Amino acid sequence: MTSRNARYRVVVLTGAGISAESGVATFRDAGGLWEGHRVEDVATPAGFVRDPDTVQRFYDDRRAAIAVVQPNVAHRALARLEDALGDDLLLVTQNIDDLHERGGSRAVIHMHGRIGIALCRSCGKRSAAPTMLLDRPPCPYCSGRTLRPDVVWFGEVPHDLDLIGRALAECDLFVAVGTLGAVYPAAGFVASALDAGARTLELNLTVSEVSSIFDEVRMGRASELVPAWVDELLAELRRTA
Repeated sequence: MTSRNARYRVVVLTGAGISAESGVATFRDAGGLWEGHRVEDVATPAGFVRDPDTVQRFYDDRRAAIAVVQPNVAHRALARLEDALGDDLLLVTQNIDDLHERGGSRAVIHMHGRIGIALCRSCGKRSAAPTMLLDRPPCPYCSGRTLRPDVVWFGEVPHDLDLIGRALAECDLFVAVGTLGAVYPAAGFVASALDAGARTLELNLTVSEVSSIFDEVRMGRASELVPAWVDELLAELRRTA
């Protein structure tokens, strides 16, 4: 294993598959519904304008559900990788839960936002989300009662795309974990990494929409594949140090 600049930079993208093993509901079922709701009703700005109470209740329920689940061994393995690589690892997640952080990761890019954070539509500032946004609590900064979940809905721009783009352009290895490769721009990250000359690896329970363009695909549960891959990578890096 060789590195372009005597470093080995890794970008890891995680999706719903890693959190599903902790009991977090996946984004949508085969019928296109998200926990019984149409995605258009609970995951778009138009849905929020049309029926804010339903949207707030939906995310309040999800926030409560996420609070009682625990990170799994895949989350903890990625934290262990961060301990070893430091700034040479960029961990990007499409998930809105905080299981990576509770699993020990310190620097996580939540490109689709975080359900535990509230965004004020009046002043634009972010704060810890109260238990019930449905109750219209005031913003701690401007006192306006216009808080919404800090979740990136369809039609909105994901967070930190410039930072992610720079990391993909410089990485030596890109790894996607538990994502179907159906939602852009995340689905295009593997192509960006390949264009930059990086190796690419997919760890997934099923074939994704972009599996065919990865250098290597390993199929199975994240709780089995991720710890094994982390052990393998760290052993390789020790041998080539």
